[in-house]
Amino acid sequence: MAWIGLVSEAAAEGRVAASYAAARHRAGRVYGIVRLMSPNPDVLDASMAFYMKLMKGPSPLSRRERELLAVVVSASNECRY
Repeated sequence: MAWIGLVSEAAAEGRVAASYAAARHRAGRVYGIVRLMSPNPDVLDASMAFYMKLMKGPSPLSRRERELLAVVVSASNECRY
């Protein structure tokens, strides 16, 4: 079985600590999908920037519609997060 060494919240430093703090501010906790990217801060930063553009950037869709689409796609893909 593959294993990815994740950065714990207690051990997070620098950019990872900042990303974790932003996640806690945004969602009240650090979800697994964020911790999964913690070994590579470049990927974590790019993914979070992409997410913020998709969910909060200018769009003909409302925030509610975007969230609904995310839920439907996650459910269709049988995501557990």
